[in-house]
Amino acid sequence: MFKTTIAAAAAAIAFAPAAALAGPYVNVETNAGWAGDDYTGATTDVHVGYEGEIGAASYYVQGGPAFVAPDGADGDTQFSGKAGVGVPVTDAFGVYGELSFITADDSDNNGYGGKLGVKYSF
Repeated sequence: MFKTTIAAAAAAIAFAPAAALAGPYVNVETNAGWAGDDYTGATTDVHVGYEGEIGAASYYVQGGPAFVAPDGADGDTQFSGKAGVGVPVTDAFGVYGELSFITADDSDNNGYGGKLGVKYSF
């Protein structure tokens, strides 16, 4: 019953009009990797998040389980999350940033990431 409720809520959010998307959301994302033609594995994040605006800036924060599946090895479940902000500079130009993390069995090996970019719209 609980899984059905979550699935229905996720579907309702996914098909809601864009204006209704401010606030809580569910984001499921798989990132897979290759080195040349060698598949190295995938991590699937199942995040619950919140997005909003402060003035002209937009922000989001999300987190949840991360299902890590390296190629040829046993999978593992960790916790991951990310937070980001976007700020328009002009009508066509904006800047954004994101910080992310994923836990590891040994806390000395937690993974951290950062992203910083600019976007120009034509």
